[in-house]
Amino acid sequence: MFSQRLLGLIFFMFAVITSSQAQSVFVPLNADYYDLLDRYEIKYGRLSKTFHTGIKPYTRRDIAQFIETIAQDTSLHTDAIDQFNFNYFKNDNWEWVSEETESSKKSLWKYFYKKPSDAYSVHNEDIDIHINPVMNVQIGSVSGGNQSFYSLNTRGIEIRGMINSKIGFYTYMTDNISRIPDYIKGYADYINQNTPTTATQIAGMPGEGLTKYFKKDPLTTDFFSARAYLTFQATKNIGIQFGHDKNIIGNGFRSMILSDNAAPYLFLKLTTQIGAFQYQNLFAELINPGRISPDQTFPKKYMAMHHLSINVTPKLNIGLTESVIFKRDSTNGVGGFELNYLNPVIFYRFVESFQGSGDNALVGLDFKYNFAKKFSLYGQFMLDEFIIKEIFANTGSWTNKYGAQLGLKYIDVLGIKHLDYLGEYNVARPYTYSHSYTGLSYSHYNQALAHPLGANFYEWTHTLRAQPVPKLQLVSRLIFASYGDDSNGTNWGRNILLDYNSRSRWVLYKDDEGNTLGQGVASQHLTFDIRASYQFKHNFFVDLHYLHRDFKSQQSNLNNVTNLLSIGLRWNTADRGQYY
Repeated sequence: MFSQRLLGLIFFMFAVITSSQAQSVFVPLNADYYDLLDRYEIKYGRLSKTFHTGIKPYTRRDIAQFIETIAQDTSLHTDAIDQFNFNYFKNDNWEWVSEETESSKKSLWKYFYKKPSDAYSVHNEDIDIHINPVMNVQIGSVSGGNQSFYSLNTRGIEIRGMINSKIGFYTYMTDNISRIPDYIKGYADYINQNTPTTATQIAGMPGEGLTKYFKKDPLTTDFFSARAYLTFQATKNIGIQFGHDKNIIGNGFRSMILSDNAAPYLFLKLTTQIGAFQYQNLFAELINPGRISPDQTFPKKYMAMHHLSINVTPKLNIGLTESVIFKRDSTNGVGGFELNYLNPVIFYRFVESFQGSGDNALVGLDFKYNFAKKFSLYGQFMLDEFIIKEIFANTGSWTNKYGAQLGLKYIDVLGIKHLDYLGEYNVARPYTYSHSYTGLSYSHYNQALAHPLGANFYEWTHTLRAQPVPKLQLVSRLIFASYGDDSNGTNWGRNILLDYNSRSRWVLYKDDEGNTLGQGVASQHLTFDIRASYQFKHNFFVDLHYLHRDFKSQQSNLNNVTNLLSIGLRWNTADRGQYY
């Protein structure tokens, strides 16, 4: 309780010292949106000076400034599709664009849709507000498994804006009902296997929190999704965000450091940007359901993370990350956030050892190198735990716990304009992200904070994006993943929610050695996905989607092939990817 009050006091003090500078909110995480921005940074030939792509999301102000900068660069040889995209970004962030953006050709009753991007908006020195409906209605057929159709029904509202050009605010709320394919149900059952089986699931939809069965149908989920936060500037170079949302560290399709795989969480984020340096502090409260009954308050744990991003050259960026997962229990009810971790410029490993604690500390490295105005080479390395002598001994010690990523983006493939490719390899050793105390795993709401497969896997992904005409985007993705699963109560290192002291040990080796990537029940899945999205009006999409997923296991009774074909309408929300 004391630590919660302290965080509230810190938040209030920052609010009091807020300067008169305008503060932007962030563009919601959306792969289509952010990949398009990455494309233009690569094509521009120099790293953006307004945002660092390894830290997402970006503010609307930074995006508007970046687009205005590159739109004036005549060396980019833009065409009609590029101009359409530039206008799209400007219209979507029109309150931050220096020039007057287009108004709707015909408003609705003179009050609604005066701007093509907003159902309702007001913009003056006292208030800036943008209100939009949110909808995602999908329906389709499914073959393979226990069902024959798939559906998603999302409806809600999005509100963003500023007060007196000082305080930014954002709210996104939706009510959702979805009939999910069997493999999504299998993923939900997997991450909930350590919680009681009831009519309420801890997490029945990937990326979301508490989920209920709709009319007691275990294949239909009913969940409420909400994200909301405040933003403000403490100084010219320090921005602050407080609320519930998601964050990403990385430049790829996946992240081995921090992804948007898990549900939204409460956090306080400080972002300091000075020249080529961007330093981010993230203090988060996470939910750790464990074995508690769902009708009680879920236990909490906390995360402190800092990330330093440096544009070493106009084409090379390097990032360093340190994070720690912890919780403090107390018989007198005073436990909570560890105040030592509030220090924004200290090494967390020192704090952990100084207190004699057994918190879950991790360190990471990421990089990106753009070259030839066509390519971006990027990667990550996340180190959970290791012993130097065991690495060189090459005996397969379980303590060698790490995850890694290497990827390449290639725009205008073979000279074909607006055809972009992304290839990526991800790997995580057994028991990475887990802890001796299950409550300190690198997870939130039973879902991994990094890669959705957890650990003990390797994965190849290939993505093609094409924009043949201004309003049409085609996205195809091929994913191959291989991992070792558990069986008969054994812990082979994939499930990060398990205590790593329960690990299985090979009979032919001495204790703790002989661990190999993919050990356990050999499993793999091959997923091919293609989607066509036509933007009929600003942020109003017609989607046609096909997915083929072939799962094979050493336990042949688990083999399954899924085919999903769907069509839908999507309004002011991102496509909900289903790559698990």
